Amino acid sequence: MSGWDVLAELAALREADLPTHGGRTLAYVYDSGIAGLGDLGARAHALASSANGLDPTAFPSLLRLENDLVAATARLLGGTADTVGSVTSGGTESCLLAVLAAREGRWDVAAPTMVLPTTAHAAFHKAAHLFGVRTVDVPVDPETFRADPAAMGAAIGDDTVLVVASAPSYAHGVVDPVAEIAAAASARGVRMHVDACIGGWVLPYLRRLGAEVPPFDFAVDGVTSISVDLHKYAYCPKGVSVLLHADASLRRGHYFASADWPGYTMLNTTLQSTRSGGPLAAAWAVLRHVGDEGYERLARDTLAAVAEIRAGVYEIEGLRVLGSPDSTLLALARDTGRAFDLFTVADEMTARGWYVQPQFAHGPSPVNLHLTITAANRGSEPEFLADLAASVAAAREAGPVVVGEDLERLIAELDPDQLTPEQFEGLLAGAGLTGGTGLPTRMAPINSLLAAAPAPLRERLLLEFLGLLYTPGR
Repeated sequence: MSGWDVLAELAALREADLPTHGGRTLAYVYDSGIAGLGDLGARAHALASSANGLDPTAFPSLLRLENDLVAATARLLGGTADTVGSVTSGGTESCLLAVLAAREGRWDVAAPTMVLPTTAHAAFHKAAHLFGVRTVDVPVDPETFRADPAAMGAAIGDDTVLVVASAPSYAHGVVDPVAEIAAAASARGVRMHVDACIGGWVLPYLRRLGAEVPPFDFAVDGVTSISVDLHKYAYCPKGVSVLLHADASLRRGHYFASADWPGYTMLNTTLQSTRSGGPLAAAWAVLRHVGDEGYERLARDTLAAVAEIRAGVYEIEGLRVLGSPDSTLLALARDTGRAFDLFTVADEMTARGWYVQPQFAHGPSPVNLHLTITAANRGSEPEFLADLAASVAAAREAGPVVVGEDLERLIAELDPDQLTPEQFEGLLAGAGLTGGTGLPTRMAPINSLLAAAPAPLRERLLLEFLGLLYTPGR
């Protein structure tokens, strides 16, 4: 095929994807709305994509780019001359490395644990699974969804190697009381990590604009590491995240070296070995182009969009915002007793050209719709709110989505550890996912089915379905 034909085919495939620009996809992507910014990042990416971050002595340009990114992030988040960091592929890798460094830093603890609020990102449960660290999950306030400092402090034990708080939590957009939690961790000599993957690059600007942002960065005594994603509110191409440590001794645990083979001595600062220089260069170019004043303007636009959407939600009968969000994320739930299905609302919004992300019930948090609001949403708030009101009305008219008695009976009988192919096929058939290779246009019946399943079964079902999706030829 000619190069032009290949690109044309790729463009045709991309037409089925959610839009990544225009502010209509309120999860997964972050859009500044700045014309040409994506092209700048792509051109910078291309200039460095063939360089290999495995060896900084072979590609000193990448060393310079990484040090510049870490320094810029540290300046924004109250770092000192001792603050160091690493650039990773994304927030999950940054969180994994924070846990790994904490575990390796306490070689004297045979069975390490980490203390998490139940709203902490699932990346920490992944880290626990991979690195043999047991999680101690602490319930949050059922109304505000913020971590409980007293309960977090009480959960710290002699085997605790890390305490985690969010700034903000993904599910509800609230900043945990970092100062109080860090004080409790410091009193026990335990590391304190702040997951600011979403908020790290925008919360300082929101504070500068007058928003009440609780303290969360290195200005807080006891905070030892912070994760910040540049591909979120720094609006850089994916995937670039920064993991900051208060000093170099705290970072050493996630570095890796191996000379026990006949090749080169392998040295890794992150989980990866070979790393393309493309994401580094793209992020470096975007940060330099937007600049401090540019990010303040983007934060101002985002703050205005959040305020208008949040106020507008309360004008829609039956909807409310969960908790009291501190940042740029909103979780929309039904008022108690309102008879319409939120999964149907999500489908209706999709039909109107918007993507909002359904979130299942968990503890005191009911089923809700997640909104990640960016600068690109400024100016389209009236259209979004009008479509949201119409979607709620359509869901109310459609009535509840009911999982049939046969499916409910099958779900009750299933053991996630003993799930058979026949049982899985039966659930697929009941959910309307057989007889074709694509996903259905309406997801409410499937989400209702998954909501009826206990979390371990939901995990197993979705993993099996993921395996089906990633099957060549389907």
